[in-house]
Amino acid sequence: MTTHPAFAWRFDARAFAIALGLFILLVLLATFGARAGWLRGFFGDVLAVVWLYFVFKTVMAVRPQPLAMAAFGVGCALELGQYLARLGQWQIANPVLRIVIGSTPDWFDVLAYAIGAAAVVAIERSTDA
Repeated sequence: MTTHPAFAWRFDARAFAIALGLFILLVLLATFGARAGWLRGFFGDVLAVVWLYFVFKTVMAVRPQPLAMAAFGVGCALELGQYLARLGQWQIANPVLRIVIGSTPDWFDVLAYAIGAAAVVAIERSTDA
């Protein structure tokens, strides 16, 4: 009986193409979606976790759930960083980094990250079936 490792490095061209497409969509959302309010903020955060999942999947052969949890964890770590920066009254001087990383901690962002992680696991399960 052959056992498969829980983790392996690899290159997945399909995941790379999806990550690239999502990256372009996120850039468009960040630049042209400024007037879109919740679409840019909440939906952008959902997509950010999905994008990060596919970035991870591009180079790692791991089951969907651990990858989605890793992407969710990165989002939560960024949110924690925003909270700590606010407590310390730190500000990111670079406006591009401020848009990418964010500057305002919000529990709805964590909800968006959770929705993105759950959505990608559901999508991956449906495509495997």
